[in-house]
Amino acid sequence: MVILSVNRFSRLRLKPFILHLEKVDFLRNLHRPETNADSWVRPSSEQTPFNAENQIETNTIDNMKTWRIGIMVVLLLGHLVNRASATSRTTSNTIEMDTLILTQTWDKTFPLSDRVEHSKITFHNRYGITLAADLYKPKGAEGSLAAIAVSGPYGAVKEQVSGRYAQTLAERGFLTIAFDPSFYGESGGTPRYLTSPEISTDDFSAAVDYLLTRDDVDPQRIGILGICGWGGFALNAAANDPRIKATVTSTMYDMSRVNARGYFDAMNAEDRYRMREQLNEQRTQDYRNGDYARDGGVVDPLPEDAPLFVRQYHDYYKTPRGYHRRSPNSNEGLNKINSLAFVNMPILSYIDEIRSAVLIVHGAEAHSRYFSEDAYRRLKGDNKELLIIPGANHVDLYDNLKVIPFDRIESFFRRAFDDK
Repeated sequence: MVILSVNRFSRLRLKPFILHLEKVDFLRNLHRPETNADSWVRPSSEQTPFNAENQIETNTIDNMKTWRIGIMVVLLLGHLVNRASATSRTTSNTIEMDTLILTQTWDKTFPLSDRVEHSKITFHNRYGITLAADLYKPKGAEGSLAAIAVSGPYGAVKEQVSGRYAQTLAERGFLTIAFDPSFYGESGGTPRYLTSPEISTDDFSAAVDYLLTRDDVDPQRIGILGICGWGGFALNAAANDPRIKATVTSTMYDMSRVNARGYFDAMNAEDRYRMREQLNEQRTQDYRNGDYARDGGVVDPLPEDAPLFVRQYHDYYKTPRGYHRRSPNSNEGLNKINSLAFVNMPILSYIDEIRSAVLIVHGAEAHSRYFSEDAYRRLKGDNKELLIIPGANHVDLYDNLKVIPFDRIESFFRRAFDDK
């Protein structure tokens, strides 16, 4: 404990005493025999007869030297501790990364392409949460590449939709990462199955942090792509992070709007008040239980009166088409009280200030189409685009390669990056 307390200020306080010890050491050097300057012991033939006064002086000097050595050792160890602490701080992401358990076998809902190199990577956001991601790189690619970070849908994991997007874009020449958001999938963060307007947005900027540290990434050609709920987070990140040079949203949700107003803005102030009462009662129960109740994911089995879009969700998340064991939507869902934060915190407040290029993609038959169209109307500048896919529903843009407009997405990113 003493060693840990030694710091720059301790060394300043000890300096006068150290100088005194150095003076004593100098005086002692005057007693060294000139005939044997490298030894503290005279040759046996020249031993000085015992003298008590000399012995006391010698013992005193020896004790002072021992103290001096001890203090110098303490200072040295304190210096090493300080350096180790600084090293720990600068590499804390590495320490955190080691705590994640990452699956090394291919467990995606889509096949591995033979045109890409795949690896697992980790990075951290500014809240100290370590995120897990799959990195896809064009096979044989050299030099600095344009890079794209991908995440979503809301409640899904990287083994589902975002990974498919990332791998397909890597086949087209981009270095991509598909990451699990904070609090679920293989990423860290507690409590589990949480979403947050701020942290979920920052995960995109954290991905940019990571990409900017790679030698094979061109720092002027970094973009993001958000799917479903992460489309809204992507726009929020682009509004706050000028390092993001281009943004694509696919089948976007505005999570603040849908939580505060319900689907198709059907809720009013009285509805919100009743919802807040229910959610805060749940919060009380969660605190008493010491755990967070989850919302159950996509409903299963389907009720007979389930809306079409709920049936479409079920067809993806609850069947072999898209089921994954780590996906909240495929299993017990996210925390029930997640909605509380979104009700009072609109995430798209400043999207009209986005200066970089934006492409918003949505299906013409999607129940969520109005989120994208309304967001697009708020964007400013001639580098903003809205693409409505005829005949496509919300979930078609998850995995239907005949519907997802990868040609348009690729050309958009290349054009946006070339303008930089």
